[in-house]
Amino acid sequence: MKWSIRVGNLFGIPLFVHVTFLLVLAWIGVMSWRHNGASSAIEDVLFICTLFACVVLHELGHALTARRYGIATRDITLLPIGGVARLDRMPDDPRQELWVALAGPAVNVVIAGVLLFVTGLSAVSGISDTGLESMLTGTFVGRVIATNVFLVLFNMLPAFPMDGGRVLRALLAIRLEYARATQLAATIGQLMALGFGLIGLFGIPWLGIQPTGMLVFIALFVWIGAAQEAGMAQMRHSLSGIPVSRAMVTEFHTLVPDDTLAAAVELTLKGTQRDFPVLEGDRVAGVLRQSDLLATLARQGPQVLVRDVMQTDFQVVQSSEMLDAAFRRLSECRCNTAPVSFQGRLVGMVTMDNIGEFLAIQGALGKPRRT
Repeated sequence: MKWSIRVGNLFGIPLFVHVTFLLVLAWIGVMSWRHNGASSAIEDVLFICTLFACVVLHELGHALTARRYGIATRDITLLPIGGVARLDRMPDDPRQELWVALAGPAVNVVIAGVLLFVTGLSAVSGISDTGLESMLTGTFVGRVIATNVFLVLFNMLPAFPMDGGRVLRALLAIRLEYARATQLAATIGQLMALGFGLIGLFGIPWLGIQPTGMLVFIALFVWIGAAQEAGMAQMRHSLSGIPVSRAMVTEFHTLVPDDTLAAAVELTLKGTQRDFPVLEGDRVAGVLRQSDLLATLARQGPQVLVRDVMQTDFQVVQSSEMLDAAFRRLSECRCNTAPVSFQGRLVGMVTMDNIGEFLAIQGALGKPRRT
């Protein structure tokens, strides 16, 4: 993710912190210092750091459980809104997806339980005396416990992109077809988002609940997340069972590492090809992306060698591979273009654009013709 700083590794998984998180941390420290002094600022910054350590452990729970099923995690990134663990893919078995989804909230349950045990349940007595608010504004440990409880409750809401949405989808997928289960889970999530939005806008006067912008924000977050998840599941379903050979581009130009960018410019102007496979003999050595070509032309001019600009983080797919698998692999790498191989020979290219075009054509052919 752009603007992320690598801060270490956890169990072989790269850990990144997005710069916006550091800015938020600094802002909290400054505001706390201005209103309550230096000691309060230090405590608040330490609390936020502890909170996000719990978030990292939450994401690590997902990652290590996924690893048990042979699924690697590319990295974990801390953002102001939480953490993101980028798994290579979600498990195909709904039961495995269920355990992966539950693992994160389970970590927060364990953290809260251990802290309650260590403190001799003293934080719980505070709740019975003065309510939940005492934990949010009370002792440092009480705030950490309360936050972990909130993370569990929030993440288990049965709506994408929260863990509860994936739990619901996994439970439905045990009985239903995967795309149908995803669509149903997404619909439930969007209905919940609609309810949050209405409460956020108008409140519930007879229950004393006032309108709040936070619920509106959560509603938008859930609605968009559910729509994206449903769209991705439907796309994967539409691509399943279709070999790459049916959608790949078979008319294309190639470059060699010692070509200059001027040669790539000439080929670009001759046709509509955006990205170029770079061959070293019969081996695909890289992919020259149009975005990299244009950026380098602006900075250094057309005499730069292709080898100095091409992407080496790319995927090679087989012509007999299914499109849904190729789409997933394209989504996981930096290139939106994958060379297609047959018996070790380059026979085509598959891109995000031509997968989209293939789906559009399939959709048009599947619609009833107008008379």
